[in-house]
Amino acid sequence: MKKLLVIIDCQKDFVSGSLGFDGADKIMDNIVKKAESFDGDIAFTMDTHSSEYKDTREGKNLPVIHCQKGTEGWQIVDKLQKFTENAVVFEKQTFGSYDFLEFLKKSQYDQITLTGVVTNICVISNAVMALTALPYAEIIVDAACVGGGDDVTAQKALDVMESIHIKVINR
Repeated sequence: MKKLLVIIDCQKDFVSGSLGFDGADKIMDNIVKKAESFDGDIAFTMDTHSSEYKDTREGKNLPVIHCQKGTEGWQIVDKLQKFTENAVVFEKQTFGSYDFLEFLKKSQYDQITLTGVVTNICVISNAVMALTALPYAEIIVDAACVGGGDDVTAQKALDVMESIHIKVINR
């Protein structure tokens, strides 16, 4: 079985920076444990914005400067850096990554496990893209390895993912 672990937007701005939230460090620890024992490939997505961020649709709706390319906050958190060495990394300007979708379409993965932040924004967006790209693969979201600043909407996002046949584990 060919497997992929996707680590979504685990960047410093989402953990300890401008969009950091309580519990982010624990989620990062859980992702480290999962990555250390994972028997497959690893991919990362990186939220990537420019100085024009505030002029974008996202910037107008979420006017918090974050993950500007090249800044400290844009970097993958230190705990996860070691896993980037042999991973595929996708920079993305919005919630989902078209390059990630194209990568998956060309792959032969049987199982994709998603982790990272933010559950109700980028995790759900990329989970749906994985489901679209590989309709016969098992798509899994590990609830112990996802999070964000709003637990209510995160739980709703997990519910929605389950309703479209994404397997949510460790809930």
